[in-house]
Amino acid sequence: MISTTEWIVTIVGLTLFIGLDLVAAILRRNKKTSIGEAAFWTVVYVGTAIAFGALLPQWGDKVMQKEYFAGWLTEYALSVDNIFVFIIILGTLKIQKEKQHLVLLLGILLTIGIRGLMIPAGATLIAKFGWIFFLFGAFLIYTAWSLAKESEDEEWEEGRMVRFLESKGVSAFTIALVALGLTNLVFSLDSIPAIFGLTKNAYVVTTANIFALMGLRQLYFLLEELLERLVYLSKGLSVILGFIGIKMIFEAFHEIDIHEIAGVHLPTVSIEASLLTIIGILVVTAVTSLAATRNKEAA
Repeated sequence: MISTTEWIVTIVGLTLFIGLDLVAAILRRNKKTSIGEAAFWTVVYVGTAIAFGALLPQWGDKVMQKEYFAGWLTEYALSVDNIFVFIIILGTLKIQKEKQHLVLLLGILLTIGIRGLMIPAGATLIAKFGWIFFLFGAFLIYTAWSLAKESEDEEWEEGRMVRFLESKGVSAFTIALVALGLTNLVFSLDSIPAIFGLTKNAYVVTTANIFALMGLRQLYFLLEELLERLVYLSKGLSVILGFIGIKMIFEAFHEIDIHEIAGVHLPTVSIEASLLTIIGILVVTAVTSLAATRNKEAA
């Protein structure tokens, strides 16, 4: 159980880290980001997230550590998929490379704020209504199916809000910020249920989400070209969401003391099995995507 003091120390530490990132983005708002610089800071952010997970048992426990890494990996993978849309939005709105630093960071901060409201709401619903896992699980399976059918060449379409702002002469920077905010809100609708399918611990859910989002800005510049090679990323993520959705429904049945249906036993999926499954799916997705791209280029 995480104490109030530990919560406060964690939030203050993360706030300071995010604040430094915001200052850096403002200072570099008129400068381009090189691949080397993006790679360096991506390693720093990923290393910080891993270090936090490695040290978590010092004030938490081993179960929280496993749940954190499973949640962080899932959220990070979903965030990588989000970058596809970010690239299209910023390209469509013709945001200068020098300005992308700030708009990305502000968009990410907006996402953290949105999820900061959704996480307590989700935790409250789960605590009061055990059957909500059926709803979350079904929603994730539906999302997985929709993602699996999604075309890799599908383009982002401007929503009514964006078109309205354009008609009013609002700057492209502001429109991009609104578009990223609305897009992140939609993405949060599957990412929050997904991590609650791995852990019900609000501390783990919060920290895994923040660490997954914090390095997204630098990852954008690093993967801007590489993402074109990850042709099966959406398919891999659909498998992960489907897996977590089924896991949530199994847990919901166990919560109401139903352990088998029509003579078929409903298994309990451990956090260790979940973590290994997620890692395995991501590795297979990356390898098959790069192999397919290489074969296409060679043809």
